[in-house]
Amino acid sequence: MNEDKVIRVETITKVYATGKTKVHALRGVDLDVGRGEMMAIMGASGSGKSTLMNILGCLDAPTTGLYVLDGIRVNGQSKNELADIRNRKIGFVFQGFNLLARTTALDNVELPLLYDRSGRKLRTRELAAEALERVGLGDRLDHQPSELSGGQQQRVAVARALVTQPSILLADEPTGNLDSRTSVEVLALFQELNDQGITVLLVTHEPDIARYAKRVVELRDGMILRDEPVFDRGVATSDLLQLEELQPVG
Repeated sequence: MNEDKVIRVETITKVYATGKTKVHALRGVDLDVGRGEMMAIMGASGSGKSTLMNILGCLDAPTTGLYVLDGIRVNGQSKNELADIRNRKIGFVFQGFNLLARTTALDNVELPLLYDRSGRKLRTRELAAEALERVGLGDRLDHQPSELSGGQQQRVAVARALVTQPSILLADEPTGNLDSRTSVEVLALFQELNDQGITVLLVTHEPDIARYAKRVVELRDGMILRDEPVFDRGVATSDLLQLEELQPVG
């Protein structure tokens, strides 16, 4: 595998059988993702976007085809092996934050390290604190989700995704529960992390969100409709400045 490719997908299909009916969710998808890319995966309901996301996230397996993640052939792995790959290679960020209530930000971020069976992560509290510092929440370690804003909760979720030092960060509609300004703040964080070399896959149905990526892959009817660079890319930091200028005075 090319060392510059963190993901290689070749002619994958996904067929769901419901009784005598077969639903072809993916129809021969080919996709490479370079290390350090920030890519948006788009598609309407029923396009195959969610199915592709689940396969890339090792939450599901393709019916046929090849999936190689960071040098590991995912096809044929057992459920336990897939769980281990997810924990080591993929950081997940979800629309609903999925934080534990009545649990501090530090404890929430530390959680994935406690499931690491390799014994590599021995400094779990220290690593969790470093991840929170990285997303600008070094002064919120002991705060519970109810004591944080929506944007801060999503930053905790991003820190939790980063703490295992994954190969890719997979963000599924990460701004879906946020207002416009907070959405731009979170996108600015993703762009900053990407500038630091982290591979980001941003799953969204909103073109306004996809424009912050460097590349857009759009699915329709289980096939890739387009795969192209973003020519008019949004810059979240400048958009934040514009939003500040629009704030009413007084």
